[in-house]
Amino acid sequence: MKRKKRKVVSSTLPTGFLERLAMFVSPSVFREMEKLFVERPTTLRTNGIKVKKHESMKAILGEFGFKTRKVDWYKDAMILENRTKRDLTETKPYEEGKIYIQSLASMVPPLILDPKPGEKVLDLTAAPGSKTSQMAMMMEKTGELVANDNNKVRFFKLKHNMELLGVVGDADTPHHSGGQASPTSPLNGEGGLSSDWKFVLRMEHGAKLCREYPEYFDKILLDAPCSAEARFVLGNPKTFGYWSERKIKEMAYKQRQLLLAAWGALKPGGVLVYSTCTMAPEENEVQISRLLERNPDAEIENIAIPGLKVVPPVLTWKEKALHSGVKKSLRIMPTKEVEGFFVAKIRKRK
Repeated sequence: MKRKKRKVVSSTLPTGFLERLAMFVSPSVFREMEKLFVERPTTLRTNGIKVKKHESMKAILGEFGFKTRKVDWYKDAMILENRTKRDLTETKPYEEGKIYIQSLASMVPPLILDPKPGEKVLDLTAAPGSKTSQMAMMMEKTGELVANDNNKVRFFKLKHNMELLGVVGDADTPHHSGGQASPTSPLNGEGGLSSDWKFVLRMEHGAKLCREYPEYFDKILLDAPCSAEARFVLGNPKTFGYWSERKIKEMAYKQRQLLLAAWGALKPGGVLVYSTCTMAPEENEVQISRLLERNPDAEIENIAIPGLKVVPPVLTWKEKALHSGVKKSLRIMPTKEVEGFFVAKIRKRK
């Protein structure tokens, strides 16, 4: 049943954005969600690559005067309850790469992908490396992890973070030509080569990179570039001044290219996780629907993170029914601590 378009007027967020949002969430959810485009508290993750299992980062930060609260659905995550983000960046744990400042929603896609030690994993749009480092930690630095970003500035931010967080040490940094690392350099975060850990940094267009790895990866994360609607902040035009439906269409085109390319690089039996930090159905369910319709070997799987608030996925958009499988995707409801996010997990049948 087509939901009637409701007229929405706001002096803070783009009216067109709110009108679109009202088309695919219930009136009660809309009223709640409209108030949740806010600045969120600083959240962080313990970096298990550098922190020993017996160490309590909560206790260590407490010695520096920081009060933190644990996150029920992820043991490595914390919410900062006092002092500022800047204060945190000036501490020894931060400077040593023992903690990493990361939004809570950003931690979800790696948890859904669940990379294991020994697997071959691709982070297709990796910068600044939040999820890359999280996955390296989950893999216990055993296996192969390829991290790619085609933006030069963001690539070098990714490279810096991987060195700081111990995913790769300074001594292992590959030689670069225009910022592009060798596609075959085995890198080890402990300062030497390792037959157990191969970490590769690349700066390529995602589609080109994927053609180099036909049906190669066990798992792929595509945290796609998007219109970032979930990061709008009420009263702060800098966060949403760029917004337009044309921008959504531009991002949807890029996402479609990357998603189809990533599918070609996934081995039969492998898993791809697609995620965005936007609300737009064209960038979320429509992308997944198209992938499922065009690839009979694609099977979407149910996903859930107990403790996260969610809203139903969009099953019909602009009078077109989407593939029934999109109902298994995850739309994270924004809260005062967690930004809105979309995640889908698709397996390639053998």
